[in-house]
Amino acid sequence: MSDEIWKRDEVQSPCINICVVHPDARICTGCLRSMDEISTWSRMTDAERRAIVAALPNREALLKKRRGGRAAKLARRSG
Repeated sequence: MSDEIWKRDEVQSPCINICVVHPDARICTGCLRSMDEISTWSRMTDAERRAIVAALPNREALLKKRRGGRAAKLARRSG
């Protein structure tokens, strides 16, 4: 059986089945797309999809913002 049957020419979704929305960045922590991008993906053109996929690596930094770490947590507790 050939794998060619299952391949498509269209830009595939970057979904990795880790679907959790980051509360501050409002993007999926798995694929880094916004909820609008996820919900309209099937209706997008290949050019629109390529543009989103190209922008995804820059979005990862939005999820790594620190909120003060342990020191901030301790300060909130004692304050």
